[in-house]
Amino acid sequence: MTMERVAIVGGGPGGLMLARLLQLRGCLPTVFERDAHAGERPQGGSLDLHGETGQRAIRLAGLAAEFAAAARPEDQGDRLYDVDGSLLYDRDGQGDDRPEIDRTALRQILLESLAPGTVRWGSLVREIAPDAEGWTVAGDGFRARFDRVVGADGGWSRVRPLLSTAVPEYEGVTLVELGFDTERHPAVDALTGSGKMFAVGDNRALITQRNGHGHIRGYAGVRISEALAQDWRKLPPAQVRAALRQAFAGWAPSLTQVIDSGEIIAVRALHALPIGHRWDSRPGLTLLGDAAHLMSPFSGEGVNLALADAVDLADALGSGGWPAVSEFESVMAARGETAAEGAAQGLAGAFSSKGAAPVLEHYLERTLDPGA
Repeated sequence: MTMERVAIVGGGPGGLMLARLLQLRGCLPTVFERDAHAGERPQGGSLDLHGETGQRAIRLAGLAAEFAAAARPEDQGDRLYDVDGSLLYDRDGQGDDRPEIDRTALRQILLESLAPGTVRWGSLVREIAPDAEGWTVAGDGFRARFDRVVGADGGWSRVRPLLSTAVPEYEGVTLVELGFDTERHPAVDALTGSGKMFAVGDNRALITQRNGHGHIRGYAGVRISEALAQDWRKLPPAQVRAALRQAFAGWAPSLTQVIDSGEIIAVRALHALPIGHRWDSRPGLTLLGDAAHLMSPFSGEGVNLALADAVDLADALGSGGWPAVSEFESVMAARGETAAEGAAQGLAGAFSSKGAAPVLEHYLERTLDPGA
């Protein structure tokens, strides 16, 4: 491709994958990342990479060996419990092709694949404006011109308002994120099984998911108002735990130990962009990943979509013409719309008055059709 100046705003998996693919084509992109360094913030839990999207991107990036060394194909199992602690479903996931990898490990693989200096750490972008030569990207202590700007900066993107008036909307569910290590929490370790565990009741759910290095990430989810979710974010951990104990009163102690023993990491209100989000293409400026199609994590597609977006956008930018990028935006929107519909259905099934029944139905369908 021609040596265009490409700015990528955001150093998550999608932005870093795009940078890697562009570098393989001879381009030297710049990634602007607000964090001061790679370890400044927790990167979240485990990700499952799908063969036709996430894993394909890894292969095209020439990182299959690095991914295989860090991935955990043994952690693809599913368990489902009722509120009384009855095990309704248990599948070990052996033979599936959606291996897990810690988000931190995936990010590190991508970072190590980039040329030195590609990522500008501690660079919060505050201004993006068109000029006679393309686009100016500026923040505290930096200002530079680029031919193309890609917003890969997540659901609360600073780039998206230049293309769309859409904003993420609260989905009615808030997750309290919890952390465990298997050595100190053997009961949670046993409860989780060989992958992830769901316990589902009336508009509430407890979730645990196996991570690497002896860690487990947990989530206590409830349907509450956005105002209450905002209040919870301001509470000290002890008060958040007390609110959860009240919300899950009457559940089996084997399940509520997740609330009682986990280290509270964060309160996360779930938001999503409107399903089918699109915008009028604007030469020189585009989006990928959550900046384009934020959805709840209940489809398991988020990072896979971001990595697939990176592959398609690298191809489009490599064509040298903006019509190819406009076509990419259309393809990305259609793909995102299908996934967002699935995410909305998954969230509605996990948090409903029907308890575990919708989730059990979903698991049984997947047993019959593992690709579903």
